[in-house]
Amino acid sequence: MKFRGYDGYLDDPDVYPPCDDSILLIRSLEIVPGMDVLEVGCGSGVVSIHAALEGARVTSVDINPKAVALTRANAERMGAELDVRESDLFSNVEGRFDLILFNLPYLPVEEGEVGGLIEKAWAGGPDGMGPFPELVERCPEHLKEGGKLVVVVSSLMDQEALAGVLDGHSVRILGEDSYFFEKLRVLEIGFP
Repeated sequence: MKFRGYDGYLDDPDVYPPCDDSILLIRSLEIVPGMDVLEVGCGSGVVSIHAALEGARVTSVDINPKAVALTRANAERMGAELDVRESDLFSNVEGRFDLILFNLPYLPVEEGEVGGLIEKAWAGGPDGMGPFPELVERCPEHLKEGGKLVVVVSSLMDQEALAGVLDGHSVRILGEDSYFFEKLRVLEIGFP
């Protein structure tokens, strides 16, 4: 693992910054040079840039246009080649990937509490599931044979709803970390 830290990265107050969940995701990944990787919800670009610097061909998407601009700027600063696009999940995604990554918006919040662009990066709706059910449903269209989805999930999410979405899929825990208010896990999800 050659995670280089955040030195030199630009930030934007309207873009989700690299946090403990970003570090956990990066540390849990096994990137094989030449693999095709899609990161959904790229934020500042730190996970995508890490994958690219490890030798993957990376496509990065985010619903937030400011995140798209910031990821492009950070990729240029770090010397990483990325295909960065504005996209709501898979709306502007073509092709198939070996690995799809998503640091989900997993914090449970009432719908009226979500105001701006930055909140969409962490607000997962009343059950904390956010776009996760749709992501899992649509992943097979965008994965190569044997491809995997890797996501960050939280103990704050509705665990029954999470189990329902994962039912019928192979699931492997790649990493986990506990904090005073929650436990985060990085899950690798396989598709039949």
